[in-house]
Amino acid sequence: MGGQRTRQAAVNTPTNDEILAEINQREGAKGRSDSSIFDIFKPRGDQGQIGSVNKYLWNASLEVLNFLPIETVDPFTGVITTGYGTPPGGSQPYRATILVNDPALDARSLNVTLATRGGPASASTVRAIEDAILTRARQLRARDARL
Repeated sequence: MGGQRTRQAAVNTPTNDEILAEINQREGAKGRSDSSIFDIFKPRGDQGQIGSVNKYLWNASLEVLNFLPIETVDPFTGVITTGYGTPPGGSQPYRATILVNDPALDARSLNVTLATRGGPASASTVRAIEDAILTRARQLRARDARL
């Protein structure tokens, strides 16, 4: 293959001195940032979220449904998919798909889908699982607030 090579333009990268001068110019002549040690006492945003997923709902979902084998987990999209498993003391195997789609600790942030081998689980069973997850999430948040 006797193709011709095309010439690419040289990449112009700044020197270390130029980078430091730009940083000093941005931060002020003294080279100091606007933050101080007292910034650690300022109120911060909600610490109960991982990206766009509420960490309390996420962890509560994993704890409440710990009898189900986890197939896939994606904390960035908020989806947990499990395989079939039988709850303690139960005889019916279930599989679940959980979606945590909001950083708020709210019932609207949680969507649970349960299925049996014969089809979708009853609405009362799904509601009971959602209530258990929400209750556990509130317990986890209350525990963290005490620390």
